[in-house]
Amino acid sequence: MNRVGIGYDVHQFATNRPLILGGITIPHSHGLQGHSDADVLSHAIADAVLGALGLPDIGYYFPPTDPSIEGISSLQILQKCRALAEEKDAEIVNIDSTLIAEAPKILPYRESMQSKIADALGLQPALIGIKATTNERMGFVGRGEGMAAMAVASVAC
Repeated sequence: MNRVGIGYDVHQFATNRPLILGGITIPHSHGLQGHSDADVLSHAIADAVLGALGLPDIGYYFPPTDPSIEGISSLQILQKCRALAEEKDAEIVNIDSTLIAEAPKILPYRESMQSKIADALGLQPALIGIKATTNERMGFVGRGEGMAAMAVASVAC
């Protein structure tokens, strides 16, 4: 059986933090605020995988109140999703995702992000779709206050 899950995440910008997307540090004036590394792309992907598996969301496994995981790499979160899939004898088939932000440009980092995410999930990079769009200057994303990401995961059970 094939199953599909949807993930969404949002983080506001913060000063004095690196911007990490898809496991890659990207030069930018601001990073994202969060308990972990605030990798909005990886978080959306994690929730998509967890949803496809019929499991609770990322906050269940990595609660923002747990001081032991403060600053955790979101690639570790993706590795946990992979392990949970393996425990359920499920195989992650592919991922498609979209980053929503006015800046920075993502395309120069796309292949590196695909590689990092693929490695964490045990997939080939070609099976990780990463796109980017703006919010046409509307809402909090359009005002440059943060970023959002959406993802879908296909899982074979």
